[in-house]
Amino acid sequence: MIDISNKEIWFVTGSQHLYGEETLNQVAKNSQDIAKGLDASNYIPVKVVFKQTVKTPSEITSLCEAANASKDCVGIITWMHTFSPAKMWIAGLNILNKPLCHLHTQFNAEIPWNEIDMDFMNLNQSAHGDREFGYIMSRMRIKRKVVVGHWKEERVHNKIGVWSRVALGWDEMRNLKVARIGDNMREVAVTDGDKVEAQIRFGMSVNGYDSSDVTAKIDEVTEQQINDLIKVYETEYNLSDNLKVDGSMRDSLTEAAKIEIGLRSFLDEGDFKAFTDTFENLGDLKQLPGLAVQRLMADGYGFGGEGDWKTAAMVRVMKVMAYGLEGGTSFMEDYTYHFTPQKAYVLGSHMLEICPSISEAKPSCEVHPLGIGGKADPVRLVFNSPEGAAINASLVDMGNRFRLIVNEVEAVKPMGDLPKLPVARVLWEAKPNLDIAATTWILAGGAHHTVYSQAITTEYMEDFADIAGIELLVIDQDTKVRPFKDSMNANEAYYNMFQHRL
Repeated sequence: MIDISNKEIWFVTGSQHLYGEETLNQVAKNSQDIAKGLDASNYIPVKVVFKQTVKTPSEITSLCEAANASKDCVGIITWMHTFSPAKMWIAGLNILNKPLCHLHTQFNAEIPWNEIDMDFMNLNQSAHGDREFGYIMSRMRIKRKVVVGHWKEERVHNKIGVWSRVALGWDEMRNLKVARIGDNMREVAVTDGDKVEAQIRFGMSVNGYDSSDVTAKIDEVTEQQINDLIKVYETEYNLSDNLKVDGSMRDSLTEAAKIEIGLRSFLDEGDFKAFTDTFENLGDLKQLPGLAVQRLMADGYGFGGEGDWKTAAMVRVMKVMAYGLEGGTSFMEDYTYHFTPQKAYVLGSHMLEICPSISEAKPSCEVHPLGIGGKADPVRLVFNSPEGAAINASLVDMGNRFRLIVNEVEAVKPMGDLPKLPVARVLWEAKPNLDIAATTWILAGGAHHTVYSQAITTEYMEDFADIAGIELLVIDQDTKVRPFKDSMNANEAYYNMFQHRL
């Protein structure tokens, strides 16, 4: 479902003809060694491909054109081994539409105190070559990732790895197709938004479909397909007694399997990697998809409830970023609070659709009544989520721009067993505390739907916002309400002033 095997990051070194053939040959050799070192890193999930040293405006422009045209290239890493006059880069940077990471390093880690001479100094000029390059990108208002340190350091590999994963996520969003099965939940504001502007800004397309488009696929499902899938359910989950063979609700499990097979067929045929549904537009569906949505998310699809296409897209994008990392990523909703004099907590959940990638143990597969939608009782997976650090991220449409809001949280063990709560759930402490976190979240216009991730950190979201050219607001341990409000006011002026550049 997520395939990054052909994706590449191009490693590009800048120099100029001034230094002569011998120096340029050494520049190329050193650059190849760095590219190989990064390619071998366990932190970087894609191939790092060495590209020729660029020394002239035409070489730089040609390389940027090639990067733009390559479906495999998701971004470029640049490094100035020597001095590279930055006016040479203007034409290329003006057309480059791939994410850029500026690696500020040098080939040698330490100064060779007894051997250093002017030949060494002429070859190893990144200390000022990268500053020249940095100036022109700042002058051109180009957002980029800057990583500083020796190229062999684990810390450097980790930062480049984060950026490369975000570049993968951006590549996914640029090509993403989101299917809205039914419309937005009636009269709800935050889940709606400007889909045309979203396609202009992010590249993703968002289009609507009727539930009949799904039920047509459900009608094609065979009994053998259903039986095969139910065997998977019986292996992967703890089925409640009434869902087992001869159980009183076994037919509900059969219907859930039909819905999953038909919905998956619809998504795959349309090449949709993210989707929404809503209980107000179920049509001939016999139950609101619960188990199907949970399993599709576990396989990497993005999902948003009640027509929330922005969150559906972000679930998919963040799952691509997190591919191969520990920890899950799920559609989430702030559902209810636990207030005590000592601390306050948020219980996150949804009616049905929480991804089992965040389950701490083998989920229980159950069927329970659902008081909305007017359909049969739906099947769903029930589980708790493990303790640990996580984030909640919300993408909202502010009218003149998109805003990404991130709250760092700490998941904790529930204080009770929740025996009567028939949904998947996670309890977390919002940083710095619920008072400040909820206040600033509400002031920022953050949605009640989020993407909850135990694999992705705020650094990923910062890189994503820079690449996408959107506003980022972070609520973390250091957040205070008054400075947060000042930041929002400053951002309002900034985005109104520079909207044509972003």
